[in-house]
Amino acid sequence: MIKLVVSDVDGTLVPDGSSVVNPELFDVFLKLREKGIQVAIASGRSWASIENAFEPVKHKIFYISNNGAYLGCCGRALFVTQIERGLLEEMVHAARRYPELAMTTAGESGDYVEEGHEGLYRWLTESYKFQVTKVKDLLDVKEPCLKLSFYKEHGIEEAGREIFQQFKDRLKITIAGDMWMDCMDRSVNKGQAVKCLQESLGILPEETVVFGDQLNDLEMLNQAYYSFAVANAREEVRRAARFQADSNVRDGVLKVLRQLV
Repeated sequence: MIKLVVSDVDGTLVPDGSSVVNPELFDVFLKLREKGIQVAIASGRSWASIENAFEPVKHKIFYISNNGAYLGCCGRALFVTQIERGLLEEMVHAARRYPELAMTTAGESGDYVEEGHEGLYRWLTESYKFQVTKVKDLLDVKEPCLKLSFYKEHGIEEAGREIFQQFKDRLKITIAGDMWMDCMDRSVNKGQAVKCLQESLGILPEETVVFGDQLNDLEMLNQAYYSFAVANAREEVRRAARFQADSNVRDGVLKVLRQLV
């Protein structure tokens, strides 16, 4: 019997950067909850972005945001994991040698971007619906950092390769699409957050359905027997999943969930 449904957002439910969710999903989520099935949205996005995109059902779902650094529900944090301050400072200073990379940090209350990145700021606030504060220096932010992200419009995997090699043994670094490279404490990933939720609710992997498309979804796919890669997923993700759903633009997740209700 299925007791938990978990889905990624960008590339799985919607095109990257969109906050427009098929409204039929909200009805399906409510029907799942009526059947006693819990629903969680797992994303590299902030909790505020998840809450905005899923406003009609925000009181009925769990948020796994910042790639698992934040687990909560309707604006209330249940578990958070921050990056050690000294390591954050070291990485920010190292990244400034690569001016083609823009940086953002995520705290429990919102996200931060440095002044001068107006296009990125508008995109984060208007498309992703982040709660973003512009600052002169990311290292002036006193709030603990849950995630440090690097952005490049195209080709982030290649552009961030040297930083990845330098810090891969000290931070959890994952690629989220063609534009984002996310860095968290080594203990953080979506799979660990799903496991925490499962254990808190008394739910087994055999009772869990998970949907994903990117490398930052791999750990949570391994945390469910019913692991689905959408048709547009990376090859590594399709190999890791037991099942395949239709693509995000063809409402692949919705098609599977209809069968549960």
